[in-house]
Amino acid sequence: MNQESSAPDTDRDTERKDTEREDAERDETRAEREDRKYADLLQELRVIQTSAQLTAGFLLTLPFQQRFSDLTTGQERFYLVLVALAALVTAVVLSPVATHRQLSGRKVKGVLVKAAHTFVSIAIVLLALLATGIVVFIFDVIVDLTTSLVVGAGLLALLTVLMLVLPRVLLARYDRADADQAAR
Repeated sequence: MNQESSAPDTDRDTERKDTEREDAERDETRAEREDRKYADLLQELRVIQTSAQLTAGFLLTLPFQQRFSDLTTGQERFYLVLVALAALVTAVVLSPVATHRQLSGRKVKGVLVKAAHTFVSIAIVLLALLATGIVVFIFDVIVDLTTSLVVGAGLLALLTVLMLVLPRVLLARYDRADADQAAR
């Protein structure tokens, strides 16, 4: 075996050896990991943005419907709260893009990833509230307020389980399985 074969083949190999590993299974540098995480966050934002656009579009068409004039003052105010919430979701979803525009090229991808993660988390919560609010609004208009509140509470509970509890249960199972395998 000659000496050259044991030397790094590329600058990337040298960077990998010199860079602290956070995830040995992926064999990626910190910069590669941050790029991957940011790309993953952008993909999540695309899904959230589509949902936000659909719900906002739905809300914005309602005033042009004949039955809109039949709404009570309380229903009209709740509708306006939902419109404001839809605009807020849109603003939060756009924030990582705006942040990226200002931080791009400054070698602070880690800061950008953390900020984008925060924005995505906030957007998910706001979108869950918006979806719940729309269901409450529709049930209130079509059925009655009591039924709408019961259905809304059920939906909010389901969304909480799906978005908060289930991921934590899955992580706990993974951690236990990982610990069991390490103990063997």
